[in-house]
Amino acid sequence: MSTATAQALANLAAASELLAAATAALSDPGLSAGHAACFGLLLETLGAGQSRAQIEAAHALRRTGAHKLDQPSLHAAAQAGADPTMDHFAAAEGRTTAGRTAFRSARSFMQDWLDIPRSTAHDRLIQADCLIGGVDESGAPTEPWLEDLAEDFADPALDPRLLAATALKLHSTRKDLPAGAAGAEQKQRLQSDARQLMHSEPKSARKHIATMVAQVKAGKRPLKALLDEVGLFRRGTRRGLIEYILRVLPSQAAAIEAHFASTGNPATQAGDRQGLQEAEGEFTGDPGEGWDDEATKPDWAREGNTDPPGPDPDLGAEPDADAQPDPEAGAEPDAAGTAGAAGEPAPAWEDLKPERRRLIGLMALLLKDHRANNAAESNRAGLATAQVSIILDYEKMLSGAPRYAVSSSGLGFSPGELRAAMCNAGIYPVILNGRSLPLDLGRTQRLFTKAQGRTIRAAYRGCAYPGCAMPVERCELDHLDAWEKGGCTDIHSASLCCPVHHVERHCGLFHAVKIPGCRPMVLLPPDLDPDQQLRINTYFMTPEEALAAEDLAQRMTAQWRAGQLDVDIVEP
Repeated sequence: MSTATAQALANLAAASELLAAATAALSDPGLSAGHAACFGLLLETLGAGQSRAQIEAAHALRRTGAHKLDQPSLHAAAQAGADPTMDHFAAAEGRTTAGRTAFRSARSFMQDWLDIPRSTAHDRLIQADCLIGGVDESGAPTEPWLEDLAEDFADPALDPRLLAATALKLHSTRKDLPAGAAGAEQKQRLQSDARQLMHSEPKSARKHIATMVAQVKAGKRPLKALLDEVGLFRRGTRRGLIEYILRVLPSQAAAIEAHFASTGNPATQAGDRQGLQEAEGEFTGDPGEGWDDEATKPDWAREGNTDPPGPDPDLGAEPDADAQPDPEAGAEPDAAGTAGAAGEPAPAWEDLKPERRRLIGLMALLLKDHRANNAAESNRAGLATAQVSIILDYEKMLSGAPRYAVSSSGLGFSPGELRAAMCNAGIYPVILNGRSLPLDLGRTQRLFTKAQGRTIRAAYRGCAYPGCAMPVERCELDHLDAWEKGGCTDIHSASLCCPVHHVERHCGLFHAVKIPGCRPMVLLPPDLDPDQQLRINTYFMTPEEALAAEDLAQRMTAQWRAGQLDVDIVEP
C-alpha cells in the first residue's frame, strides 16, 4: 500500500473533524460581522473543493472497479471510515473479485453502499466522463468528452461547480448532434462558446448555456411543424385544480411576457395591487380590502372619532427615489397563505407569488367586456395592452443574416414571424447599430419622453449591473450626465438600473462608464473585480448577443488600458 495514499486519507478524515469543530465554534451568537463574512467565504471555497473531489471520487470508484470489492474488503473500508487510523487504512486496501459481486456497477455501489441518491450518482459519473475521462468495456481509460472544459477542470483556481453543471448540459445534447464531422464541429463550437461565457460573465453563463442547449435540441423546424404543436391543452384535475399546458410561438410568447410584465409592475394601472386583489375577489368571493370592517378603516373614519379628516401622510407623501426596497418584499408566504402566528396580519398581496398575480391579470383580460362603450372597464387592474418592443440589428439585417430580430424579453424572431408581428398594433420596432446604440436619438429635454424610455428599455433590456436579473419594466432611467451640472437628457447619456443598483451607483459602490459611439458599461470595485474589466449585463440577451457583448467589452477594455480609448467614468 502507498504510504502517501494512506496519509491522504488520514488528512481527509482530519479535515472533516476540523470542519465540524470550526463550524461549532463559528456558530457562536457573538460572532462579528467581519468573521461571519470570512466564515461564508471560506466555506464556499471548501464547497468548491468538495465538488471537485466528489467528481474525482466517482471517477476513482469506476476506474478501480470498487464495486467488485469482496465482503471482507468492504467491511474493512467501512471500519476505516468509522475509525480513521493508519492501521485501518492499511487493512482497507482491499481485493476485487472476478466472481459474483454485491454491486453491478460503480453507480449502484455509490447508490447502495455510499447512500448517494441515484440521480446524483448518475450525474457525477457523467461529469467524470466529460471532465476527467471514462473507462471502456475492457477497463482501458478514455479521453474526456469535453477536452477544453477538462483543461479548466484541472485548474484548481477555477470554481468546478459551474464547469460541472455546464458539462451536464452539454452532455445532454449528444443524441441531438449530427453524426460525423458536422457533429464534432458543432460540439466544439458549443464547448467553445460555453467556455467563453463562463470565463467572461459567470453570473449569466448558466442561463445562456441552457438557451444554447435548448436551441440544439429544438433544431431548425419548419413553421408547419411548430404550428401543429402549438395550442392550449387541458390536462385535467389535480389536487383540486384544473391544469392546462400552453405552447406558443416566440412571437406569441413576446405578447404574453409583455402582459405579465405589466401586471407584475405595481406602478402601472394593470399591475395595481389593490385593483388586482379586488379582481381576484370576483372569482373567489373574497371582497378584498375595503372599508367594510373597522380594521380596514383609517382612524378618522372609525366610529366615535370626531376629529376632522386630514391628509393621510402615507398617501400624500411622494415616494423616495433613493430609498432602498424592503428586503422582505419578495419573501414567500407560508404554505397556507395566511398569517403565520396568532394575532399577526395576513401577508400583503404584494408578497404573494407572481404566478397568482399573472393568473388574475389574465382572467381579467379574458372576461373584459370589449364593447366600444365600455371605456371605464378598460382602466381596471390587469387589463393591459401588451406593448412589445422588437430590436432589429441593422447590420445583420443588411447582411442577410437568418435571424436579426429579438424581443425586449430576449425571444428570437424568424423573418416570417417578424413580418407578421410588425403588422400588429402594440409592436414598436427599435433599430440598433452594431454597438447596441439606438440610431434615432430624439431631442433633448429635462425628463425622458415615453418614446425615449421605450427605446432605452428596448436597447438595454434590464438593469446595467452585471448579473442582475431585474426585468426592464421594474428598472429606472438613469441620467449619466447630471442635469443640475449642465447635462442633457439624451439617449446616449442614459442608462437603466433597478432601484437597488440605481441607489448603489449614486452611492459610489460601482461606476457607469461612457464610451464614445458605444453603449454604457459598468466598472465594478476592485474587491469584486480585481482585473477591473469593463462589463455589460448580458442576462437578458440571447447567447449569440451575449458572446458579442462580451467580445465588445473585452475590446473596449483593451483599448482603454492601451490609452487608445477616451472613456468617461461617471461620478456618482
